[in-house]
Amino acid sequence: MNLRIGNLSMILLAVTLVAPAFAQSGTDTYKAKCATCHGADGLASSPVGKAMKVPSFKAVELVKASDAELIAATKSGRGKMPAYNGKLTDAQIKEAIAYIRTLQKK
Repeated sequence: MNLRIGNLSMILLAVTLVAPAFAQSGTDTYKAKCATCHGADGLASSPVGKAMKVPSFKAVELVKASDAELIAATKSGRGKMPAYNGKLTDAQIKEAIAYIRTLQKK
């Protein structure tokens, strides 16, 4: 019983330490690659976002879009958005999308 509790404690500690690192790297990727057009808050209200008519991440179609759809759009590009396939790793793209999902909830 004590061995199980010890193992469970170690797993919870590892998750607690690793999860913020993933969130932070998604935040960093978003700030570096996405925020110029999509804005720090994801509302696309930046001058570039307005000029290029970038949709807000709170737009119904983007809130309803699956992670797979957002990953595909990020990799291939969409409209005036450049393709990030080969520029960002799959992990970076997934982490940035996880961060975008937090913006959608605010």
